[in-house]
Amino acid sequence: MELPRINSSTKPVRVILADDHTLVRAGIRALLEKLPHVTVVAEANDGREALELVKAQPPDVVVLDVAMPGLNGLEAADRISKEFPDVRVVILSMHDNEEYVWRALKAGATGYLLKKAATIELEAALQSVLRGEVYLSREISQRLPKTFLLDGLSRWKNPLEQLTGRQREILQLMVEGRNTKEIADILKLSTKTVEYHRLKLMDSLNVRDIAGLVRLALRGGLIPPES
Repeated sequence: MELPRINSSTKPVRVILADDHTLVRAGIRALLEKLPHVTVVAEANDGREALELVKAQPPDVVVLDVAMPGLNGLEAADRISKEFPDVRVVILSMHDNEEYVWRALKAGATGYLLKKAATIELEAALQSVLRGEVYLSREISQRLPKTFLLDGLSRWKNPLEQLTGRQREILQLMVEGRNTKEIADILKLSTKTVEYHRLKLMDSLNVRDIAGLVRLALRGGLIPPES
């Protein structure tokens, strides 16, 4: 079946692309630049850099890898969708399970594209999200019940929802093995502020060790298993 094509009569579609793997990013960029009237205006190595690029020059679409260090694609999607509601977010992922799809949609993404399907579905994904529709990779959408988009969000509860955005940032860096000083340097905070947030988030989650934090971070999608 022929995929829908981006209308060549429309203005150029500006895209920011974020993936921490240089070769993967280059491959996705090559696919994007083959599409009519699509321009990759910037690339990012992680979610934090992508967020800064969006702030500097909001694009039409941001394509985010789900698993990136520092600030992952789901956290970046959440911030971008809240701060820039007109910017569409497409998540790239290796995960085809229902839970990950919901994590992405709940974070504000309107596209969820399996990496293995990017070659043939990337244009369709862009076309759909630019129309204000939700796009899920065919392999996912064909097996989900028709009520998926109607009742799924109300059923799935993220254990990390009670944390602030800053606390989730610190949690991700903690489970990546960063110490207090490293986290403070990355986030441009004082070590006392980082320590305060660390104690608050552990208290909120009722967790007392790093192993427990890792388990909750995995459940909440902060560190996808592929990372």
